[in-house]
Amino acid sequence: MARLNRRETGALALGFSLGGFFDGILLHQILQWHHLLSGLEQARLDIRFLVLTDGLFHGLMYVVAIAGLYLLWTSPTPTRQSKNVPLIARAMIGFGIWHLVDAVLSHWILGIHRVRMDVEQPFLWDLAWLAVFGLLPFATGCYLMRRRSGSTSLLCSPVALVLATLIAGSIASFPAPRGESVIVVLRPGASETVMMAGLGAVDGRLVWTDSSNKIWAIDVPADAKLARLYGYGALVVSNSIAPVGCLDWIKMN
Repeated sequence: MARLNRRETGALALGFSLGGFFDGILLHQILQWHHLLSGLEQARLDIRFLVLTDGLFHGLMYVVAIAGLYLLWTSPTPTRQSKNVPLIARAMIGFGIWHLVDAVLSHWILGIHRVRMDVEQPFLWDLAWLAVFGLLPFATGCYLMRRRSGSTSLLCSPVALVLATLIAGSIASFPAPRGESVIVVLRPGASETVMMAGLGAVDGRLVWTDSSNKIWAIDVPADAKLARLYGYGALVVSNSIAPVGCLDWIKMN
């Protein structure tokens, strides 16, 4: 299994930054499905602040891109073996890694935004976007590397395992067609007071909570807009207990 050198690291960084630019330009600006901090209730009230944070995000991607270009420019003359591995393969792996990081960190752990904020099942959109723009480029990059050089990146095997684990666990967390009882798992650091306000927004009623007060069972009307709860601090909203087991690893204080 080949180790990464400056040239390959630079290609990964460039692909990672291109993933960020693709996400920001398409989803934040063209489609306007979300902004960087659309998942925060207070931030959604100030569009100028949302646009500012989008700009800062793009600035960070410029820094990553410049670092990648610098590594490519200053890397030693490639060996015969590394010449056989197209840089596009490394860049595609970096592009896929960006979408993995965005899905896990921004969507599911921090909850600062989802791919789409205005739908009943944001997990479905999260995973579909990750599959098309994360898994597919990542797998294609690994395939090209194996085909051209007979070896794979140090990143391919462990990251592929992580991707498969995340996808399998997250599918179990899909909000199923809801009845009257719904399980809500709060994000780490989410305020119970804010979530109570969220219950009011969907005409919900708290019927049970665990000892940590981070897993709630609520009753809601059949026509409740459950997607609104994600804006008040929900990590998962489902009418099954699957999210509780799937997210048991999260340390909630």
